[in-house]
Amino acid sequence: MGPASGSVTARYLVYFQYLGTDFNGVAAVRGSQRAVGVLNYLEEAAKRLNSVVPVRFTISSRTDAGVHALSNAAHLDVQRRSGQPPFSPEVLAEALNAHVRHPAIRVLQAFRVPSDFHARHAATSRTYLYRLVTGCHRPDQLSVFERNRCWPLRADCLDVDAMQEAAQHLLGTHDFRAFQSAGSPTTSSVRTLRRASVSPDPGSPFVLAQEKRLRFWNLEFESRSFLYRQVRRMTAVLVAVGLGALRPAQVKVILESRDPLGRHQTRVAPAHGLFLKSVLYENLGGNPACVQQESQGPGGRETPG
Repeated sequence: MGPASGSVTARYLVYFQYLGTDFNGVAAVRGSQRAVGVLNYLEEAAKRLNSVVPVRFTISSRTDAGVHALSNAAHLDVQRRSGQPPFSPEVLAEALNAHVRHPAIRVLQAFRVPSDFHARHAATSRTYLYRLVTGCHRPDQLSVFERNRCWPLRADCLDVDAMQEAAQHLLGTHDFRAFQSAGSPTTSSVRTLRRASVSPDPGSPFVLAQEKRLRFWNLEFESRSFLYRQVRRMTAVLVAVGLGALRPAQVKVILESRDPLGRHQTRVAPAHGLFLKSVLYENLGGNPACVQQESQGPGGRETPG
């Protein structure tokens, strides 16, 4: 069915963040009362925009149950009634935040984009952050504010030099089939890993003085796109290197095996330590604020109605 006569359809790029603990991933879950995705809440909030056509979010990056996002992205179309100007990006973001009914979801910013813009296909870079903590011999030794936000390891230390050496084998363009979990919809497992780093974290602000035995570590991976669970599987192998269970050179052997069912590939890092850190687009830079916002149109700031 075509657009209503005289109505205006505007496409927006929306950046949003969430703690993934309570969700069955970011994608909307249809027809289930028990499982719910982040987009179920955002699309419910978008109903208050009173779009002529129901609003659907097309996400840039799918995340699994328990995985978090510092900044994910999606595009959506809002078709207002005849005679009503498009919402300004600021009003759209404010309206979504005002009506989203879950405290673990927040819209960061919204921008007008061309009608043929696609949040997934247009992305030029995605960066994931994985957080580790060492020295946590029992679950109750981890601050309640850090639970479900990092992977606690019983070991007191990691061989970070060995992990960094191993990570070098993953850089560049390779067939990453050995680090792909079953269920990936992609037809090619060739990807280009632009960055893989292992570094100490300055420390969690939620750790008390008597808990200084705990040390935090960050792993970061950047690529245009990743295979299903690729980051969690690469993380698990690098952690195995850091713990001395694998040698750095074995990571290259695993990569070149192209065997996702090899004996070392059964390792998958827990979802709760993983964060989607950023999604970048060509000509938009590393900051969402670099996007040129369109004018608000006549009448200034309008409200959903």
